[in-house]
Amino acid sequence: MNKPFIDAFAFRGSISRRASVLVGLGASFAVLAAWQIVSWRGFVDPTFLPSPIDIGRSLWTMTREGQIVGNALVSLGRILVAFALSAAMAIPIGLLMSSYRPVNAALEPIVDFVRYLPTPALVPISIIWFGIGEETKIFLLWLGTFFQLVLLVVDDANRVPGEYVEIARTLGARPFQILVDISWRAMLPNLVDNLRITLGWCWTYLIVAEIVASDSGLGYVIWNARRYMQTDQVMAGVFVIGLIGLVSDQLIRALHRRLFRYLKPVN
Repeated sequence: MNKPFIDAFAFRGSISRRASVLVGLGASFAVLAAWQIVSWRGFVDPTFLPSPIDIGRSLWTMTREGQIVGNALVSLGRILVAFALSAAMAIPIGLLMSSYRPVNAALEPIVDFVRYLPTPALVPISIIWFGIGEETKIFLLWLGTFFQLVLLVVDDANRVPGEYVEIARTLGARPFQILVDISWRAMLPNLVDNLRITLGWCWTYLIVAEIVASDSGLGYVIWNARRYMQTDQVMAGVFVIGLIGLVSDQLIRALHRRLFRYLKPVN
């Protein structure tokens, strides 16, 4: 038995990048093949779970008819705006909460309270506040991301070794210098990874955001198809969201590996 195989199946073993990609593709194709066989055998009513081939046909038809690309771009734009707002607000607030105990004592109960609120339950109040325009959709996406991200930033900043701070103080660094030159730089690798995770969370709120008097976006496409029991189109829309999420996730992973080559690569 060759050594790479043994290393791969060892506890927390190593696996090459190429092997990881091949295993991932193989597992995905195996799931799709099993799904297709189950559909061919008639074990599942296609009204409830269409086959991968039927979903692929619907996706191709919807793409040719212009239902996918334009709506995907609209959804992507909403996600990027909401996520950028969340990150721009959560990072400085999280750093302040980690650095100054009174700030943490004041804000943590509020953040903890709001992050447990179900975002769909706040749809009516968001319509009252912002109407039925883009502001409501952006707000709902922001709401589902911001409060989770704040605590992740706090946790990342708290993990910076205290020795780094003490050494900086010994050398005469001021609080702002410690925050920017020590805490920020030390926590940045974990922060980028957490941004990748929370971007995925932001996508999970897309359907909730785009059912609010919307006439565009992938959430609208999925919700509209649901009304007519067009399950294949629903699954096609879900597939596109998953594909965009997978691509964005891999791009951020690649960026992480490139920026922080001194760390163990993220698999």
